Amino acid sequence: MLGWKIAPAIAMGNTVVLKPASYTRLSALLFAEIVAEAGLPPGVINIITGSSSAGSMIVTHPDVDKIAFTGSTDVGRTLRCQTAGSGKKISLELGGKSPFVVFEDADLDGAVEGVVDAIWFNQGQVCCAGSRLIVQENVAPRFIQKLKNRMDHMRVGDPLDKCIDMGAIVDQTQWDTIDGWVKTGIREGAECYQPDIKLPEKGLFYKPTLLTGLDPAAATVQEEIFGPVLVSLTFRTPAEAIELANNTRYGLAASVWSDNINLALDVASKIKAGSVWVNSTNLFDGASGFGGYRESGFGREGGKEGLFEYVRPVWMARPRPDFGLDTAKGTPTRPPFDGKKWGEHVPARPVMPVLSVVEGPSAARADGHNLPHVDRTPKMYIGGKQVRPDGAYTMAVLDPNGKIIGQVGDGNRKDIRDAVEAAHAAHLAKPGWAMRHGYNRSQILYFIAENLDARNAEFVQRIVEMTGRTPESAQAEVDASVERLFTYAAWADKYGGTVQETTLRGITVAVNEPMGVIGIACPDEMPLLGFVSLMAPAIARGNTVVMIPSQKYPLSATDFYQVLDTSDVPGGVVNIVTGDRDHLMKTLVQHEDVDSVWYFGSAEGSYHVENESAANMKRTWVGYGLPRDWMSREQGEGHEFLHEATQVKNIWVPTGE
Repeated sequence: MLGWKIAPAIAMGNTVVLKPASYTRLSALLFAEIVAEAGLPPGVINIITGSSSAGSMIVTHPDVDKIAFTGSTDVGRTLRCQTAGSGKKISLELGGKSPFVVFEDADLDGAVEGVVDAIWFNQGQVCCAGSRLIVQENVAPRFIQKLKNRMDHMRVGDPLDKCIDMGAIVDQTQWDTIDGWVKTGIREGAECYQPDIKLPEKGLFYKPTLLTGLDPAAATVQEEIFGPVLVSLTFRTPAEAIELANNTRYGLAASVWSDNINLALDVASKIKAGSVWVNSTNLFDGASGFGGYRESGFGREGGKEGLFEYVRPVWMARPRPDFGLDTAKGTPTRPPFDGKKWGEHVPARPVMPVLSVVEGPSAARADGHNLPHVDRTPKMYIGGKQVRPDGAYTMAVLDPNGKIIGQVGDGNRKDIRDAVEAAHAAHLAKPGWAMRHGYNRSQILYFIAENLDARNAEFVQRIVEMTGRTPESAQAEVDASVERLFTYAAWADKYGGTVQETTLRGITVAVNEPMGVIGIACPDEMPLLGFVSLMAPAIARGNTVVMIPSQKYPLSATDFYQVLDTSDVPGGVVNIVTGDRDHLMKTLVQHEDVDSVWYFGSAEGSYHVENESAANMKRTWVGYGLPRDWMSREQGEGHEFLHEATQVKNIWVPTGE
């Protein structure tokens, strides 16, 4: 694990300060001796031993640019909060409750040995332990009996002895925690099986344990125990197996056992986990990435995707949002922002057009002359339809001279919830947006580009009207938006993944899967181009989106409704909610069915987005209030955007007899 962190960091030119876990200090110091003997320049690798407070000092130090952590989800949440708003990159490899799925046609004896490796390797004290056994119903009694027979012959003792199946628990506290979970499982109605085997008299050893008969919602089934405890469930159909496998907050790893390769690969593609092993378990290689979905964290260790965690675009300096200085220490302070107040918003009173003295109040007289223009206040765009805002409030859009040029709906939490529901439905539909062929998504993006270009002059005029910029500048923005849509139409079927160069006798496939539902808050600069530059890569890679357009200049986004309507975009793929950016984003980042959030607003908002995301460890991408040149292809499109729109799943498929 130490090597997983240090090797990619120094390979990409970084220097490292490493704090090992309290129980592994000696091995880290021994590694330091090897570093010294290897002749690495002083200061490239630094190892600090100490308690968690030492780790906290490293995490919060202003001159540390990247945090990489492996450990519990609770500690991961703490680190996410400690780094919020700081501009530091962070990758987290956290806990898991990994499913071990056995189909009726599997080699049951081989699968039993796989279970031993999955859950009792290192006494279950590994984050990717296969702690949830999910067996097809018609072979479950036979499989469970085979497993119990194997448990009866397990060898528990010195883990350095290669003849031993399982070693000791790390300390008394963890032993007590494991025992407490087993007792909880029994109270929840589990049948507990522990083999009558001899344990060493000296040391903290715990018998391998199997819990059966539990409900899928039981705490013992849902929570990570981090010990040699296996819970077992049964299923009837592949669809039910997938539902049970994904019925967890975690998503680190999974194993699928079947002699039907079509079935195994289909199930592997639908389980939400960063690593899926087919007819195998706990396979690792430095050439293949390892990391999780959901509350198992984000970022990858190993492979090309692991290297990406330790670099920034060449044009981007380390973001250092200015929150002021601690005058006593001369160091940046923690943002003094109140999370409860952030995102507060009270809808404004309606703003009426100002009538001239000549027009006066009689301008709307009964003869019908000089009546006000027809109210064309844009509505929200949710589920492929224009819908009225829940609160029936509006926001005025002013030109640079303060003149009202339009009004848009002032969205609230209910509008966001409706939009997320529509996006979630579009993502999970059969076939969902993510399951459509990349070529089909590319066609739709081409249609969007063509239909936007057909209304080129209209969008140019709208940008000039809202921003006061020159027609030439507005024309360049619209043309760049059309070109960017064509770019991502081309990328729609060209970012699917690679075959990793591992030493496995078989293949290891890295699949770039969509994140799912992405909430996106757009910048005020370049209101059309910023909107398109964020929407296009997200939907090109199979995500569905909830877009919060520029708060100051939203009319380009509301004009975009009709472009979407005429471009064969399925309802719910793109949802647009206008209103106060931070008020709407607060609901988005707190929503459990939103998988990722992108926020290009203020430094304060960026801090709160990262801080709030810790609740369920959703991935974030924020701008820290810093400018980005959206007209530049280097800054406004490319790999960075595609990377943020995807998460890597590695599927391991051994071959041979």
